[in-house]
Order: sequence, then C-alpha cells, then structure tokens
Amino acid sequence: MGLHTLFLSIVQSITEFLPVSSSGHLILTRTVMGWNDGDIVLDIALHIGTLLAVCAYFYKDLKGMLLSLFKKGTQLRLIGLLSLATFPILLIGFFFGNYVESLFRDPFIICMMLMIFGVFLWLADKNSPSINNIKKMKTTDALFIGMAQCLALIPGVSRSGVTMTAARIRGINRSDAAHFSMLLSIPTIGAVGSWLVLRLFLENQLDQLNAQFFQGILFSFIGGLLVICFLMNFVKKHSFFAFMIYRFVLGIAILFFLFTN
Repeated sequence: MGLHTLFLSIVQSITEFLPVSSSGHLILTRTVMGWNDGDIVLDIALHIGTLLAVCAYFYKDLKGMLLSLFKKGTQLRLIGLLSLATFPILLIGFFFGNYVESLFRDPFIICMMLMIFGVFLWLADKNSPSINNIKKMKTTDALFIGMAQCLALIPGVSRSGVTMTAARIRGINRSDAAHFSMLLSIPTIGAVGSWLVLRLFLENQLDQLNAQFFQGILFSFIGGLLVICFLMNFVKKHSFFAFMIYRFVLGIAILFFLFTN
C-alpha cells in the first residue's frame, strides 16, 4: 500500500465520525503534503469503508428498522425521523453541493470553520439541557438537525459536529445526540458514495478499482469502527470541550503553516 492511500485512509477513518470535519482534514492534509486533490477512486474507497464501519457498529439498529418495515415496530418512527433529517442535505447537496464546496475550499476558510463551529459545539453542549432523547424526538427536531447538516457541505464545519450541535440545542442528551448523528451518517455517506460511483462510471474509470482501492476500504473500515467505539463511550462521561480545543489548535497550527510557507 502506498503512503498516500494509507495516510488518507487513516485521516478519513479517524475524522469521519469525530466532530472535527473529515473533508476539512483531507483537504488540509493534501495541501500540507502537496498531494494532488480530487482522487475520486480513493474517495469512493474511503466512503465505502466508513459506511461499512458505521453499519457494523449499529447493526442492531439497522436490523430493528428493517424488521419494523414488515412488523410495524417502534423503529419505524426512527426511519421516518432519519429520512426527514436526510432530505435537506440530499436536496441542497444535489443542486449546490459542488458549488458550496469549491467556494469554501480555501485552507484559510477551513481553519476558520474548524474554530468557529468548534466553539458552537462546546457552547451548545454546555448550555443546553438534556431533557430529550431519540425516543422523544419530534419531527421538528429531526428537521432542525437535517437543516443544520447542510452546513457540513462547507469543509471544516463537520457533519457529525454540526448535527450533534443541533441535537444538543434541541435538548437531546449527549449520548443520543451522538447516536442519532451516527445513524444519520449512513444515508448521507451512502448518498455521497453512490454519487461518486456514478461519476466513476460516467467518466469510464472503473478500471482504476485496483488493490489500493480495496486496501483503502479495509483500513478506513477498521479505523472507522475503532473511532465509533471510542466516541460512543467518550460522550457518556465527557463533554465536547476536548474537541473544541483540538479544532482550535489544529486551525491555528495550519494557519501558521500557511502564513510561513
């Protein structure tokens, strides 16, 4: 496996589920390392690996939701909430996704988004009551979280970070905020991955699905699964303060690198 594939696989798997922005990290990593941007084959591998990771961790939820389609179980309502929360980013992403990402792709802007939305995450977690959970979620809660997720189209914001911020604002306890955010990542990552596969097909690049492609899937799957386990245990005992500090330190460090190079 090449250094390029291994390193980006590690970066993607670690940052996809933590509230620190995977897209921002990938862009900043490629900027600092001087690697070419826009490797669609590797991006597909990384999305597939992390998608498999979250599906593996939450397989009981997925199994329950699947069975509820036939038995009308309690998980059927969760399917509706996730569908409602997914719709905004599918709509906005389809029409404006590429434009928004290219508009805010500048490393300086990414650093600012890392720091600003890190503060929002910490403040929302610190000041919001924990009076709600997934079972008590309303359609307005899901829609609010779904609208907030659209901000993640801006690199540096963080999909998991902004959805957990929105969930905490709605009074959802920290553990359930993370739980819902992780479940919400399944249709979102799946949609992005499907779009990338379609692009690969349209651009006639299917012959590029080589050994490094499958290595990227494997490493991002293993890393993603470990990170989800860490996060779901971390939020049971700790606040999001550490992630805010990390985002600030990273943002300042990258800004220093940019201005001195």
